[in-house]
Amino acid sequence: MKGKKLLNKTWKENAVTYGIVIIAYIIIQIMVQTGNISSLMKGLLVPVCVYVIMAVSLNLVVGISGELSLGHAGFMCAGAFSGALFTKCMADTIGNPVVCFAIAVVVGAATAAVFGILIGVPVLRLQGDYLAIVTLAFGEIIKNIVNALFIGRDENGLHFSLKSAMDLNLADGGEVLIKGPQGITGNPRVASFTIGVILILITLFIVQNVINSRTGRAVMAIRDNRIAAQSVGLSVTKYKLMAFTISAALAGVGGVLYAHNLTTLTALPKNFGYNQSIMILVFVVLGGIGNIRGSVIAAAILTVLPELLRGMNDYRMLIYAIVLIVIMIFNSAPAIIGYRERFMERFKNKSKTKEAL
Repeated sequence: MKGKKLLNKTWKENAVTYGIVIIAYIIIQIMVQTGNISSLMKGLLVPVCVYVIMAVSLNLVVGISGELSLGHAGFMCAGAFSGALFTKCMADTIGNPVVCFAIAVVVGAATAAVFGILIGVPVLRLQGDYLAIVTLAFGEIIKNIVNALFIGRDENGLHFSLKSAMDLNLADGGEVLIKGPQGITGNPRVASFTIGVILILITLFIVQNVINSRTGRAVMAIRDNRIAAQSVGLSVTKYKLMAFTISAALAGVGGVLYAHNLTTLTALPKNFGYNQSIMILVFVVLGGIGNIRGSVIAAAILTVLPELLRGMNDYRMLIYAIVLIVIMIFNSAPAIIGYRERFMERFKNKSKTKEAL
């Protein structure tokens, strides 16, 4: 009976999160159709979806697994370039852009997952600051490798080089697909707000099911008490690696969506660098570590907020910083947390009273 109540509570909480995303999508679509949203805000709709996916996926590591990862943008980079490369190679063969994009999402997720495994196996034996530093380094390594990578295609197949496009030695009629620092050009922009919302819902479904699964409970047990978890036979490295790999794969999905919203994809620091990883971490922290719904809301608000404040010029970043501080206090101050809990308890009691009547 108790287990059934807990299951119902979990289902309701998950349903509320899905509902928030769907209702927001419907409202925004109505605003778009009626012309009540600016072109600037329209351009932010897909990036909002990207950052929501990134924040939710990172929360799986930071909030659920309890480890600090600063290389999340690196997995996003791996997914973005592998997905864009697949689209570039197969767009003419597949024909249908939506089908091509769907396969590119799978390719990007798989590539990022492979990087997650390669990084996770040696790294997840570390803890705390050491893990954060190593993941940061790996994230930068991924970005720099992509920045130095040249890939071309001709009648003989694919050619790779880390020096220059000339070293690809392409035959006549060959095409350079990835041009080092210039990245991938001519990428089809097939990403849309609708596709982004669908990917958000899929990400939420995967993450929430992982959290509520046996694996998720094992990961949280390891997070809460590593020694106790080991004493009952839980493999710390195995479960942490699973969470890390799933998180990396979902970051790859976000990267594919990001890549297909641009005609030119480059591995610049502003796109996939350290600051990008920190910004995603800020979304997670401000939304509440371990709070999936909070990550969704924080990522959406904090992505849009700088653009909403753009008209204030000199005061824009000041107001943005104040908002960050207020959100942090709201989520972390014991007095406010206590007030919030009392308010919710009172609200629940009123609901129960009405049901009884």
